Amino acid sequence: MRVVVTGATGNVGTSVVEALARDPGVDSVLGLARREPDWTAPKTEWAAADVATADLVPLMRGADAVIHLAWAFHPTHDSAATWRTNVVGSARVFDAVAAAGVPALVYSSSVGAYSPGPKDRAVDESWPTHGWPGASYTREKAYVERVLDAFENAHPDRRVVRLRPGFIFKRESAQEQRRIFGGPLVPNLPAGLLPIVPDIPGLRFQALHTADVAEAYRLAALGDARGAFNVAAEPVVGTAELAELLGARPVRVPASLVRGVIWAGWHLNLVPASPGLFDAVLRLPIMDIGRARRELGWSPRHSSLDALREFLDGLRAGAGLPTPPLTAHPPGGRLRELLTGRR
Repeated sequence: MRVVVTGATGNVGTSVVEALARDPGVDSVLGLARREPDWTAPKTEWAAADVATADLVPLMRGADAVIHLAWAFHPTHDSAATWRTNVVGSARVFDAVAAAGVPALVYSSSVGAYSPGPKDRAVDESWPTHGWPGASYTREKAYVERVLDAFENAHPDRRVVRLRPGFIFKRESAQEQRRIFGGPLVPNLPAGLLPIVPDIPGLRFQALHTADVAEAYRLAALGDARGAFNVAAEPVVGTAELAELLGARPVRVPASLVRGVIWAGWHLNLVPASPGLFDAVLRLPIMDIGRARRELGWSPRHSSLDALREFLDGLRAGAGLPTPPLTAHPPGGRLRELLTGRR
């Protein structure tokens, strides 16, 4: 079996490549990324390809499955740029899958595709996927769901799977995620140095380890499942869990105050994550993962707290991998981030 993976050098992509390479049923993996990495895995070859511009059909011809993970979080101040990569790029991947005759497509959707929902009960995959209109990330995830609906209608002979994971962490992704969401002023805090954690009303979210979501992608690509699957680990994370992880004291803080700080930092180009993304996080529903257990045969090996502990350890240690997204020491370092806003 041959599998093509887009976005193969990032947090999820590297773990998906590793999971596929370990599977005896996989003969070869082709990893696509804008820049080829120094890192690799068994049975894996690489090709430099930007999903928004490259001719993808020759790269996908002969594949048994395509796993589409490529996604741009930045520049958050230029929504047209992320739209080109995320929406136009995804549509081009889907078109290439059709033209190349690939029988299976696995797409990386997100909890962010869901419309605002409850925090006190879990919703299944039938919950509306209209996103939160105030953030580019959630708008684009919701729009690509509609593009994929159209692809399924036009190509009923193709097996299509969409995974909707919660927040995904591993040790080696810590510096990338610090750059994407926290920015150059977020320090690599040693344990116990943060005295307080904001207790924000509505802050409850689901997380999982990158290795576990990679296993879900492997099962989706190699099995016969179709449709949408929520994937997340227990427990749901709120202020109490964060306070315990950080060894900090929870202090009640209005969401409006936190949003104002993020808004100011974002407009000054000091905080890369937009205030709209913060609004979206407070409105994400809690997902039921029963269908993934029943139909994919998937269950997480790590708890959500295990994943966050690894992330925090990686942040303190400055961990990374020798791929362009995951490198712990990008050219110019934090000073370049601060002066240029580039992540």
